[in-house]
Amino acid sequence: MNSDKLQQWLQDSNNDIAYISNPITISYFTGYSMDPHERIFALLAFKDAEPFIFCPALNVEEAKNSEWNGDVFGYLDSENPWRLIADNVRKRTNDTHSWAIEKTDLSVSHYQLLRSEFPSASFTNDVSPFIERLRLYKTPEEIKKLQGAGAEADFAFKIGFDAIKTGATERSIAGQIDYQLKIQKGVMHESFETIVQAGKNAANPHLGPTMNTVQPNELVLFDLGTMHDGYASDSSRTVAYGEPSAKQREIYEVDREAQQAAIEAAKPGITAEELDSVARDIITKAGYGEYFIHRLGHGIGKNVHEYPSIVQGNDLVLEEGMCFSIEPGIYIPGFAGVRIEDCGVVTKDGFKTFTHTDKDLKVLPLKD
Repeated sequence: MNSDKLQQWLQDSNNDIAYISNPITISYFTGYSMDPHERIFALLAFKDAEPFIFCPALNVEEAKNSEWNGDVFGYLDSENPWRLIADNVRKRTNDTHSWAIEKTDLSVSHYQLLRSEFPSASFTNDVSPFIERLRLYKTPEEIKKLQGAGAEADFAFKIGFDAIKTGATERSIAGQIDYQLKIQKGVMHESFETIVQAGKNAANPHLGPTMNTVQPNELVLFDLGTMHDGYASDSSRTVAYGEPSAKQREIYEVDREAQQAAIEAAKPGITAEELDSVARDIITKAGYGEYFIHRLGHGIGKNVHEYPSIVQGNDLVLEEGMCFSIEPGIYIPGFAGVRIEDCGVVTKDGFKTFTHTDKDLKVLPLKD
């Protein structure tokens, strides 16, 4: 279990206890996943004792029957969870002086309630950087799950392309994708809201699907992903519905060239900012630099966005096992937007993508 690595970190960093509050992080360390909603869900790890999961009583049996083979303690809605956490901690150890917390996740109110049970303890140490670095390198088992999520995204693109017709709304196309993923592939959770953007809407990168209708001779942008056995996919494609104009075709081909160049350059030894520059320089030289308004990519794993960031100013050297997206975009307000995105893994031989939908400009025939 990954929880052994957390205990080793506690020993190396001279911390007594780690309070893990992010459900995704807990899943990474224990193999047990749940959404606690407003209730308390935590992993308590110790320098010199066995860890335990703390969760609502509703979920105790589920947690015990999961991959997790350690103790599970629960609480009723009528009970004070922080008092019960403190009681179980003190049964485990007398060393409660130095705590490490996820500063990127733990809310101020929960921090204050936890600290009220251990008023003389220090909660200044942050375990988040260690977790980021640990999750940065994916195992073969994790990569297999990411590949599975990528295959589901490829299926989703086919459904989406087939659903395009004159007058179809962006939301109806997105709905078809989500529905077919569920009934044909058993996908119960997308990694984020399925995005379909037609025409000028695609110039707003994170605008969700609207009631805007697809019209002839527009570019249509898809951004989508699924959760497969706890791991995410995230991929984008842009297609032409009807014959594209010369300008539409130009921005597509520039973006396509930039993405392919970055994929070919993504090898061990290049830095994150150097890789960003590979794509950005191509778009800039073509005259569209001002329309590439985000980083080249982000890490992917149990979260759809995680460490590292492939961005200017990040001198992280890329190594084997790192997984991230490569997604240059060109967004011209009032006209059109293009984004082409694949997530993949750095290997000794280069970058291997998890999605394989063709990236030559697809020109779809008009249909009513």
